[in-house]
Amino acid sequence: MALERAVPWSGDYRHAEGNSAAHVKASLMGFSLQVPIVNGRLRLGTWQGIYFCEFDGPRTREVWIQLFAG
Repeated sequence: MALERAVPWSGDYRHAEGNSAAHVKASLMGFSLQVPIVNGRLRLGTWQGIYFCEFDGPRTREVWIQLFAG
């Protein structure tokens, strides 16, 4: 709800497609993430999680995961 208040669909945007709010929200959230894996498990903090956010849908999307040895 806070994100909807900050970036409402009915804002005064100049983008002609009508989905400007979705573009702004996606820009605020980011599009990539790096998370360490330790002993085969995601190394997340106690209150951390990974969420897929779709602001202009539902649409069919691809999620890519790439592992790097380090």
